[in-house]
Amino acid sequence: MVFGRKQKKVVPFRTAGELDAMAAAGAIVGKALVAVRATAKPGVSTLELDEVAEQVIRDAGAVPSFKGYHGFPASICSSVNDRVVHGIPTKDDVLAEGDLVSIDCGAILDGWHGDSAWTFGVGEIIEADRLLSEATKLSMEAGIEAMVPGNRLTDVSHAIELGTRAAEREHGRAYGIVDGYGGHGIGRQMHMDPFLANEGAPGKGPKLVVGSVLAIEPMLTLGTTQTRVLDDDWTVVTEDGTRAAHWEHTVAVTEDGPRILTLRPE
Repeated sequence: MVFGRKQKKVVPFRTAGELDAMAAAGAIVGKALVAVRATAKPGVSTLELDEVAEQVIRDAGAVPSFKGYHGFPASICSSVNDRVVHGIPTKDDVLAEGDLVSIDCGAILDGWHGDSAWTFGVGEIIEADRLLSEATKLSMEAGIEAMVPGNRLTDVSHAIELGTRAAEREHGRAYGIVDGYGGHGIGRQMHMDPFLANEGAPGKGPKLVVGSVLAIEPMLTLGTTQTRVLDDDWTVVTEDGTRAAHWEHTVAVTEDGPRILTLRPE
């Protein structure tokens, strides 16, 4: 999920034990996402996907981060096709062959949050959509690689942007980096400072130290960088109706390199 802005001198950090606790929450999120993807077939509603995610989270002794958050009514954000983020699951939103689905999910375990998102196709999808999702994943992975001690916040932003540009060169097409949305700090609250942009010049903002944690979440489109919010006051869609993708992991800085705290079971 996407929110927040403000800055301090150091990106908030956790102890090794606290990172393990966050990883436990993150593992539940990963398990929920895998269960949702396995359920996502033509004819299945996004409300059914939400019920699957909530069941997995609660069966693990955790609580959905999103449900009730600022009034959000569900346990996942289900954003299909031109919906970028914050889509509300409903019984009338039924998946069809070829849909591109972004699922954002969060869980709280013992007071710690995990937050992760995954884009995938329903059945067979067109090549452009497959590449869009791949480009977004590559951008996220580039940001993850920049999660090392001594880097600054915008070094991660810049790495995400460079990841997008590398994907553009590889795929031979342009992608829109969604304007105004990005990642965030996370810990005992889901959305914490600082806000993490998905593009920008390097070398600015608070420093990353061992234990610093960020939710890294690029959002790319097949067209515009501009979005609008629907009348439900939540769902963000592309201004030009082109499809969007969203990938996210909660990631910690360690002495041994970046640690993904929202790993998914194989």
